[in-house]
Amino acid sequence: MASLGQILFWSIISIIIILAGAIALIIGFGISAFSMPEVNVDYNASSETLRCEAPRWFPQPTVVWASQVDQGANFSEVSNTSFELNSENVTMKVVSVLYNATINNTYSCMIENDIAKATGDIKVTESEIKRRSHLQLLNSKASLCVSSFFAISWALLPLVLYLMLK
Repeated sequence: MASLGQILFWSIISIIIILAGAIALIIGFGISAFSMPEVNVDYNASSETLRCEAPRWFPQPTVVWASQVDQGANFSEVSNTSFELNSENVTMKVVSVLYNATINNTYSCMIENDIAKATGDIKVTESEIKRRSHLQLLNSKASLCVSSFFAISWALLPLVLYLMLK
């Protein structure tokens, strides 16, 4: 059976390993947040208006609207994007409105920062509305750092437990 001194020693070593991993995560991944956008028809507007909302982003992303029919069109003059700081004062809610949308067209709301790119698609026809969203991580170094931290933690856990009980 391990003595109290050995248990304390290996407990401290475990805490140091976990803290080192957490620091590596922050350095590799940075403090960031991203979420899937939801695109809806805004029925309160006077014309056909689409509303794209994503609840959490940090750092501040860019928002671009695209159209399947009007490929290459610049929608910056017929859209309005705002960023509201959330209650924790770190992440922000993204709200973007596209005015003068046309029926039987597919529109995409693309939200992107250095870490991720999220796209919300909507197609509005006379009889139905179809939606689709997807998220893509752009920073592969951050993904590798996260998976490495968890792999190392799980590999070291049995060793630390063994040494504590020895």
